[in-house]
Amino acid sequence: MKILGIDTSCDDTCISLLEVKSQNSKVKSFEILSDVVSSQVKIHAKYGGVYPFLAKREHIKNLPIAFKKATKGINLKEIDLIGVTVGPGLEPCLWQGVNFAQKIAKKIKKPIVTVNHIEGHILANFIGLNFQLTISNFQNIFPAVCLVVSGGHTQLILMEKIGRYKLIGETRDDAAGECFDKVARILGLGYPGGPVIAAEAAEAAKFSIFNFQFSIKLPRPMMYTKDYDFSFSGLKTAVLYDFKKRLPKIRKSKTYIQATCAETQQAIIDVLIHKTLRAAKNYRVKSVILGGGVTANNELRKQFKEKIKKDLPNIQYLTPNIHFCTDNAAMVAVTAYFNREKATKNWQKIEVNANLKIGDEVYPLRGLPSS
Repeated sequence: MKILGIDTSCDDTCISLLEVKSQNSKVKSFEILSDVVSSQVKIHAKYGGVYPFLAKREHIKNLPIAFKKATKGINLKEIDLIGVTVGPGLEPCLWQGVNFAQKIAKKIKKPIVTVNHIEGHILANFIGLNFQLTISNFQNIFPAVCLVVSGGHTQLILMEKIGRYKLIGETRDDAAGECFDKVARILGLGYPGGPVIAAEAAEAAKFSIFNFQFSIKLPRPMMYTKDYDFSFSGLKTAVLYDFKKRLPKIRKSKTYIQATCAETQQAIIDVLIHKTLRAAKNYRVKSVILGGGVTANNELRKQFKEKIKKDLPNIQYLTPNIHFCTDNAAMVAVTAYFNREKATKNWQKIEVNANLKIGDEVYPLRGLPSS
């Protein structure tokens, strides 16, 4: 089975071709035949974030190019299924992926599976180049607590099995990745903020400058509340207040910038780990699963591993390959595979939902009943 994946949820135009081979009734071999990501980072950098209608325009231009590259040497009639992200995300962008998927479906007369972007980030843990997926081993993974953390989302999800999810906590304002972006903007570091703040924090740790040069102590918002929700808007504001009270010479100094980056990153990591591990203990899960662009942060991955090994040694810890943390279409194709029973040939009625929630059992289709 060959599955075409399409993702245009934000500013990356992503198309992937996945082949699923059955060796026996229990073992599946997922081979990624192609995985194309056309990034718009340079275009949006001057705005300090994604400009939706500019992103829409770029998707229109990039989709045919990415598709041609992803399907080079492939007879399109060999594609059995199309998976496309319908939400959550930026609505103008989501529609470009759906419209393009509909054109391909009409041309090759194949069904479409509508994919939840958040579920894709979770299932990214089960893919890799020539990855062997043993279905029977899933019993050793679930139930699991999943932390999906990116520029637009910070969510804790209880996962009973693939396809059965319960949202137990989410951000009330800024997502963790959004906080990274805003702090980077305050410090004049550019966009996207996550990678550059991680790099500056690594330099700070190397020289331990934040231990003696500056006294920067930022809050850990909602870290000890009884729920599993998050809030990172206050953290960004605390950085802004600290920045404004410094002399202009200090604000521009490398040592101050690196110290602020290190403390910001650690504050976010502390909150994410504390809430996730508390949920893992309370729900007595077998695994902690990470997903989303922020989980590409090496310090986050390392500290999660150390904390789980120390406090929850019997729990498995799953993180995606770094390549599949950020938006990609391979995860969409895999998610389409696991939701293949939802495939529809009534693809002309597919709707997008910018606020689609994980656990929604009915994906949007125009003119059809919601239950």
